[in-house]
Amino acid sequence: MGKVVGIISLKGGVGKTSSVVSLGSAISDFGKKVLLIDGNLSSPNLGLHLNIIEPEKTLHHVLARKADVSEAIYNHENFHIMPASIFEKIDVNPLQLKNRIASLKKKYDVILLDSSPSLDEETLAVILASDELIVVTTPDHPTLSATIKAINLAKQRGTPLSGLILNKVHHKNFEISFAGVEDTLDVPILAVIPYDKNMLKSLSNMTPYTRHKPGSRGSIEYKKLAAALIEEKYHSDSIRNLFRSITPSRQEINREIFYKRFFGE
Repeated sequence: MGKVVGIISLKGGVGKTSSVVSLGSAISDFGKKVLLIDGNLSSPNLGLHLNIIEPEKTLHHVLARKADVSEAIYNHENFHIMPASIFEKIDVNPLQLKNRIASLKKKYDVILLDSSPSLDEETLAVILASDELIVVTTPDHPTLSATIKAINLAKQRGTPLSGLILNKVHHKNFEISFAGVEDTLDVPILAVIPYDKNMLKSLSNMTPYTRHKPGSRGSIEYKKLAAALIEEKYHSDSIRNLFRSITPSRQEINREIFYKRFFGE
């Protein structure tokens, strides 16, 4: 039986959807069956990240009972995607999401749900449909303020919070420190993704960042997080990563704690 991981944020522009695509691609590289679902029903763009522009059947059709779940799933290299409708207007109840995708947990090892960047029924639907949540944020005060609301909503609904993806990090003193982020949100950082213009290039090419620039620091972070989520150990031949293992970063320690807590090693 697979698990559903919701990727949430209540502020646009933090790189939530890019993280869904990168993480999904990284998990599939471990040989796992992965499905990405666009739960951002009012403003979907997961398909746009992967050159799926106007699919015939989507999550909207599934929620409206106009299509079976299998009809709305599309192949992208070695993972699958269920997009939402960008142009076609279909009235749906987002809170039906959990029931409509439940059967897919038997077919996939991991299902990643992309959420709406708003405090609405769509985000609530993703939270309720998920077995665990990862929150994407950036190290600045406005984003952390919105992130607190997302975390509080998740805690109210009882869905476990695995940790944070701290994205678009410049490693400058004008940013909130990693310790400050964790103290403010009371959630551990599981991955730190540096700001990288190659992410924008990957979006332009409609290719996962982890495929476009597989050796970048950001891609390595996504791969390490992917490994932690699926009970795998990430091994790298990079000398740079060898030295990092001698003096592990905050997120590496958190990933190890996460791994031992969930998988008992």
